[in-house]
Amino acid sequence: MRVQLVPPGTGELTYEIRNIVNVAEKLQKCGVTINWENIGDPIVKGEQIPAWMKQIVSDAVMDNDSWGYCHTRGVLKTREFICETTNRRAGAQITPDDIIFFNGLGDAIAKVYGCLKPEARVLMPSPSYTTHTLGEVGHAGTDSLHFRLNPEDGWKPDMVEMRSQIENNPSICAIMIINPDNPTGMVYSKELLQQIVALADEFGLFVISDEVYNNIVYNGETTVPISDVIGSVPAIALKGISKEFPWPGSRCGWIEVYNGQNDDQFRKYINLILTSKMNEVCSTTLPQVVIPAIMQHPQYQDYLKERIALYEKSSNITYNFLKKVPELLVNRTNGAFYMAVAFKEGVLNNSQSLLIPDNDVRSLVESLVNQPGVSPDKRFVYYTLAATGICTVPLSSFATSQQGFRVTLLERNPAETERIYSTLADTIRQYLKSSV
Repeated sequence: MRVQLVPPGTGELTYEIRNIVNVAEKLQKCGVTINWENIGDPIVKGEQIPAWMKQIVSDAVMDNDSWGYCHTRGVLKTREFICETTNRRAGAQITPDDIIFFNGLGDAIAKVYGCLKPEARVLMPSPSYTTHTLGEVGHAGTDSLHFRLNPEDGWKPDMVEMRSQIENNPSICAIMIINPDNPTGMVYSKELLQQIVALADEFGLFVISDEVYNNIVYNGETTVPISDVIGSVPAIALKGISKEFPWPGSRCGWIEVYNGQNDDQFRKYINLILTSKMNEVCSTTLPQVVIPAIMQHPQYQDYLKERIALYEKSSNITYNFLKKVPELLVNRTNGAFYMAVAFKEGVLNNSQSLLIPDNDVRSLVESLVNQPGVSPDKRFVYYTLAATGICTVPLSSFATSQQGFRVTLLERNPAETERIYSTLADTIRQYLKSSV
C-alpha cells in the first residue's frame, strides 16, 4: 500500500486464547478429543443456567421497553441499583452519572484506552490479560509498559519495579490491575491496593481496576474493590455479568468512575469516553434491564456460592497434581477461574517433543512448532494439545517473557478434573525428559 495502515508492531499482535481454537479444531478433524481448558466460558464447560434466572430474562423479553434504545450511560434503574451496591460499602461514593454501560468489557477496554492520547501510557501487570494489552498497545502504537507479577511470590506485583517504571517513564498516566487476576488467579490484598493507590496519588496518576471476577473468590480469600481504598484518587473500575451470572453472550459490562470531578484532565477524558459511546447510541438494553432482578433474587447468592465451591475444588485438585512436578512454579488459585503455571528458568527448550503416532496429527503440530519465532512454551502447549487433547494457552501470550501455560478451572466433574490434570502432570514429565 502507498500508506502504512497500522502503527508499527500492532499488525503482528495475536490473541492466542482464540488462535489455539483453530489448531484444536483441525486436530479434532484428525480424531483428537479436545478438553477445552483455554477459554473462560462457563457455558462451554457445561454450566446450567437456573430456571429462575431464565424466567427473569424471559419476562423482560416480553416487555416492549427492553427492545428499544436505552440511555447512552445505560438503563437508569440498573445504574441506580449499582450505585446503591457500591455506596453501601462506604468507600468512594458515586451517582448514576458515574456509570457507563458497554457491549461487554472488551468494548469498555477499547474505549478506555482508545480515548487516551497516544503518548499517554498505562502501566500494566505482566503477565496481563490479552484484551488489555492489545487495547493499550493499539492506542499507543508501541510496546507495552509492565510491572512484574512474581510467580515465586504468589504472583504478587513487584512494587519496586512498579515505582521504577513510573519514575522512569513520565508518559505513564495510569496503573492497571485485574483483581482477581487473569491469568494468574491471584487476589490483591487490601495492603497491596493501598500501596498502588498511594503511588498513583504521589505521581498524579489514575487507576484502572478490572473487577469482573470481584465476587468469585475462595480458599478463604476476600476481595477488596478499588472503591474501598481509592480515597480522592481518580479511578475506573470495570465490571460485568459475563463471568458472574454467567452470561458471556450478553456482552454486557460497565465502568464505574470514582472521583471523576477531582481532576480537570480526568473529567475531560471520561467525557470523551461517554461521547464516543454516544456515537453508538447505547449498549444492548435487555441484559442491563435484568441485572437488579437477578442479583436480588433470593436464590442468587446460594447459586453463586455453589459455583464458587466448584472452582475452589478444581483449584485445589489442579494445584495438588501440578505442584508435584518439580520443574514448575505452581501457585494455588484463589480467585477467578484460571491458574497460571510457570516453568522454572531454563527448563524448556526448542528440542523437546512428545511421541505422536498419528502421522497427520504429528505433521500438523510440527508444521506449527517449527515456524520461526515460536516460543518454547507455545511449542509445549501445541505438543501437549496434540498428544493429550488438553487445550491450554502459552503463558508468553499474556505479555510476559515468563514461560508457562494458563488453564481454566471450569470442568464441572471433579473426577474428570483429576483425570485431566494427572494426565497433564505426567505429560509434562515426559516432555521435559525428551530433551536431546
